[in-house]
Amino acid sequence: MKRQGIAEALRDGIAEEMTRDPSVFCIGEDIGVPGGWGGAFTVTLGLAEKFPGRVIDTPIAELGFTGMAVGAAMMGMRPIADVQYGDFLFLASDQLINNAAKMRYMSGGTVKVPMVMRAPIGATGRGSQHAQSMERYFIGVPGLKVVAVSTAYDAKGVLKAAVRDDNPVMIFEHKLLYGSKGARAEPGAVDATSEIPDGDYVVPLDRAAVRREGKHVTLLGWLLMAHYAMAAADLLAAEGIEAEVIDVRSLSPIDYDTIGASVRKTGRVLLVEEGPKTGGVSAEIAAGLMEHCADSLMAPIVRVASADVPVPFTPVLENAYRPDVARIVAAARRLAQS
Repeated sequence: MKRQGIAEALRDGIAEEMTRDPSVFCIGEDIGVPGGWGGAFTVTLGLAEKFPGRVIDTPIAELGFTGMAVGAAMMGMRPIADVQYGDFLFLASDQLINNAAKMRYMSGGTVKVPMVMRAPIGATGRGSQHAQSMERYFIGVPGLKVVAVSTAYDAKGVLKAAVRDDNPVMIFEHKLLYGSKGARAEPGAVDATSEIPDGDYVVPLDRAAVRREGKHVTLLGWLLMAHYAMAAADLLAAEGIEAEVIDVRSLSPIDYDTIGASVRKTGRVLLVEEGPKTGGVSAEIAAGLMEHCADSLMAPIVRVASADVPVPFTPVLENAYRPDVARIVAAARRLAQS
C-alpha cells in the first residue's frame, strides 16, 4: 500500500494500463512537453519519456484531437484523451456526442469506441470560462458513461476500468482534489488522498459509494461536494443528526439501488451540487428518486447548488457562489427537523 493524491494515482493508473496494453495511448494538450508539467495538473508527468511515441501533444484544437481519439478507438486503439480545462469540452462536444456516443448504436454493435475522455472542472479562481461544472451537459447523452472521482483510490480504479471498457467513458476530476504539488499546487485544495494497493484493481463505473452511514438524512454529492458533505456530516453529528453521505460517483448511469436503499432508511434527501441549480445533475437525481422511492420520502427533496449565474472571478464572489459546508449544514438541519 502507498498513500497518493489523485494526480499521482491517475498517473500510475495510466502507466499501468499502457504497460498492460500496447493499444493504450494518451492524447491532449501539453501532456508531454519536455520540461513541462505533464498536462495542466501534472497527471501525465514523465509518461512521455517512459512511453516514447505514445503520449501525443496536440495543438489547442479540442474538436480535432477528440476526433483523432474517436477514430483511433474505432480502429482498435484505446486512447486516453484530456483537455486542459473541462470548459473546452464544448469545442469537443460534436465528436463526443455525435460520433463517440452514437457509433456503436448506428453500426448495430459492429463498431466500438473504447476511448476515455478526462476533464478537470470546478471553480478555482480562474474565471467564468475555466471553472464550469461540465458534467451536467453529458449525463443525458445516450452511449456515454459519465463518472466523477472524489478520491485517489477511485480515480485510479475508475481510470483502469474505463480504459478496459468498450464504450466511451468521460471522467470528471476536480481541480481542488488533484493534490498536485509545486507550481501546480492549488490554493484551497482538499485532501483526497487514499491508500492505494500495490496490485491491480478496478472500480465499477456504475456504482455509488457510501462514505458514511447515518439514519436521519441522506447527503448526496460528488467531486468536491462529496468532501464538503462529509465535513458537514461531522458537524451535524455533534448536534445529534446522523447524516448518511453517498458519493454519487457514477453520474450516468445513476446507481439508484445504492442511493434508494439510503433514502428508504432515512426518508430525507439533500443533494449538493457545485454547478448551478437549474438543469443540473441534482435535478435529474431528484426526479429519479421520485420515480424509484417517493413513498419512502418523509419530506420534500432539497437541493443546495450554486447560483444560476456564470462563475465569478473574484475569490469573495466565487466563495459566495459555490456551496460551502455551512450552507450544507443549515439545509440538512432544517430538513432533519421537518
